Amino acid sequence: MEQASRSRTPLVATTRARRLRAQMTDAERKLWFALRDRRFADFKFRRQVPLGPFIGDFVCFNARVVVEVDGSQHAESQYDEQRDRWLAANDFLVKRFWNNDVLSNIEGVLIVLLELLRERSRNSACGAKR
Repeated sequence: MEQASRSRTPLVATTRARRLRAQMTDAERKLWFALRDRRFADFKFRRQVPLGPFIGDFVCFNARVVVEVDGSQHAESQYDEQRDRWLAANDFLVKRFWNNDVLSNIEGVLIVLLELLRERSRNSACGAKR
């Protein structure tokens, strides 16, 4: 997840998100293929979405889940901890997957993600649109 400047206008954040959509990593592209168009258990995802001062890789608003696909630069990141706190305060749950996991074990990633989405849907009034 990338940080959008607090002083940026929504137009600037949207422009940045569009650029990130065009420059997705191989891992992001592979996961997006599985999540797009409600292909994944009918859960709707959006990619590279402005969320307050940040931009989330993949967001399911119905379940309030942000999925991040991270490389090694995110290991033990204080910035990621700060972002997670902001998202948690705004009722989002962040689930991170390493690039390598997405590229080499997409089925395992999708199983974990599906369990999380179903659990979040059971525990809230807002589930996947059916």
